[in-house]
Amino acid sequence: MEVRVQEADFDVGAETRALSAGRTDVGAISTFVGLVRGAADGVQCMTLEHYPGMTEQSLSEIVAEAKSRWALLAVRVIHRVGPLQLGEQIVYVGVASAHRGEAIAACEFIMDYLKTRAPFWKKEQTPEGSRWVDARDTDDAAAARWLDVESRR
Repeated sequence: MEVRVQEADFDVGAETRALSAGRTDVGAISTFVGLVRGAADGVQCMTLEHYPGMTEQSLSEIVAEAKSRWALLAVRVIHRVGPLQLGEQIVYVGVASAHRGEAIAACEFIMDYLKTRAPFWKKEQTPEGSRWVDARDTDDAAAARWLDVESRR
C-alpha cells in the first residue's frame, strides 16, 4: 500500500505499472485519475490545502477499510496539494486484485470515501475572486452507498 500527498505531478503509467511490478497474482488493475475542471463555471485555477500528517493517516485508514472489504493485492493513492491549473491531475487511485470486480469496487469505494472523509480544502479562483468549495450532496450520497459492507461483497 502506498499513500502520498504531494505538490508534484505524477506519472499515471508509472504508478499503474508499479501496482503489478514483479507480481504474477494480479489479474486486474482499476485506476481513477481526477483532473482540475471548472472552466464552464468560471474557475481559472484551484488551490488545495490539507492538514499534514492527519491527511495521510486518513487516506491510510480509507485504504485499510477497502482492504478489509475486498481481496486487494496492491493499492496506491496519490493526492496533490498546492496551486493547480485547469486540466492538471489532482488525484490518482490505483487498485490491483486477482479479479476485476474487486479492483473496480475498491477503486470506487476509495474515491468516494476520499471525497468525503479526507481533510482537503479546495479554493477556486474565479474572475469574481476566490471561494472555498463546499462539500457536495452527491459526494455524500456516493459514500453512503458503502455503509452496508455485506451488500458490496
